Amino acid sequence: MVIVLALILPLVSVTSVKRTAPVRAVAAVPAAAFPLHIMAGIPRQRTNQLPRQRTAERVVATEQVRPVRAARITERLDRYLAGRPGPVTAMVKDLATGRVYRYHAGERLITASTAKVQILMALLLRTRWKKLPASVRRDAELMIRYSDNHAADRLWLRIGGAAGFTEAGRRLGLKHTRGVPGACVDLYCWGITPTSVDDQVRLMTTLVSDESPLRTGDRAQVRRLMGAVVDGQDWGVSAAACPGERVALKNGWLRRVSNKRWAVISVGLISGDGRDYAVAVLTEGSPEVGYGIATVEGVAGRIMREFRRCSA
Repeated sequence: MVIVLALILPLVSVTSVKRTAPVRAVAAVPAAAFPLHIMAGIPRQRTNQLPRQRTAERVVATEQVRPVRAARITERLDRYLAGRPGPVTAMVKDLATGRVYRYHAGERLITASTAKVQILMALLLRTRWKKLPASVRRDAELMIRYSDNHAADRLWLRIGGAAGFTEAGRRLGLKHTRGVPGACVDLYCWGITPTSVDDQVRLMTTLVSDESPLRTGDRAQVRRLMGAVVDGQDWGVSAAACPGERVALKNGWLRRVSNKRWAVISVGLISGDGRDYAVAVLTEGSPEVGYGIATVEGVAGRIMREFRRCSA
């Protein structure tokens, strides 16, 4: 069975949830000429440093932690998503306390460009950052900060394609994420990798955990790149951050030619006040990219409000 899809290269600019006009999806595949303009990016504080998980555990050890009211969040999300098309799955985990919330965790949706984080981590499991050739480090920067698909293709081959991607996932503790072999249109098929929110949160956790198979310096490099994505690609998880919190993220957006609908995904880490939150929101079926972004941000914000309150 031939899977037909379109992977679209980096968006020029994006909006927060408060949008004045919807974005129109294009019918053509060529990404270089993709005429998508969504107004104003999400303001946030970028960072290349996030507190390590054990440090966060010490900070909250003396605090009284409010339990997560899962039923309340689910009711809130059900109301918000009632009129919005397509499946949605989401998860937030407080890495210091272990508090967790899952929404439709059994869904298996595609990664789109968020797979690029796992590609980079697979690369660093093979070769430490400081030993990589300058050209490979440049591809890593293009792939994460600019979401460059051709840089991702080059690194996909370097890690051994789908088999190397899947093996890295196994080492990183993933259970539901398997690389897809072959080519899809003019790219390799990493963009249609099926995954779960549990796996994406596990992946984010390995970036701040001392038990990660990645070395400390290599984890820091991944976080640095995710904390410095270009303006216009810093939507999604960042919309749920409070002022002063730090965000490291990777977003994905993919238009399926078969049904003209978009998969829009955001995964990342929100850090502040000695805590790290791993966040993943996966959606499919949006009629336009901007619509999918609004869905992702609306879901992330509604969940994070239950984990902590932003100070005035």
